[in-house]
Amino acid sequence: MLSVVAISDMKISDKMDDILVTYSLGSCIGLSVYDPVAKVGGMVHCMLPLSKVDPAKAKTNPHMFTDISIPTLLEELFKRGATRNNLVVKVAGCSSLLDNKGLFKIGERNYTVCRKILWKNNILIDGEEVGGAKPRTLLLYMDSGRTTVKNAGTEVEI
Repeated sequence: MLSVVAISDMKISDKMDDILVTYSLGSCIGLSVYDPVAKVGGMVHCMLPLSKVDPAKAKTNPHMFTDISIPTLLEELFKRGATRNNLVVKVAGCSSLLDNKGLFKIGERNYTVCRKILWKNNILIDGEEVGGAKPRTLLLYMDSGRTTVKNAGTEVEI
């Protein structure tokens, strides 16, 4: 069953027939995390790198921000039996669709914050499709942990 992760959202699943999907990854970051032993996975779709830009919004919508959402995703997966050594992590998005002059670099900053959080937690990225100037769709197949990215009619495994 298709389970949509909206913008500024997080989903966790342990149902083998689920496919977690998030659309419209431009400068936003999409992160999928899967534990093949515990058979649990999750996905976030974050818009902005740091919650300090709007603390009030961070309280009402924490998944808008990479620095809050990724630790929350990891914590929820650990509560459901995932272990750090088993995690398979994939990243997509972080492009510069609406920032041709490179003034804001939101995609690049989202990616930097993501890598820093994962590094501090001793977690490596296993695959990625980031940067450039194209929108992406990220899919996580819960039956296998297979993670793909769609863009302009093509789908590739990362």
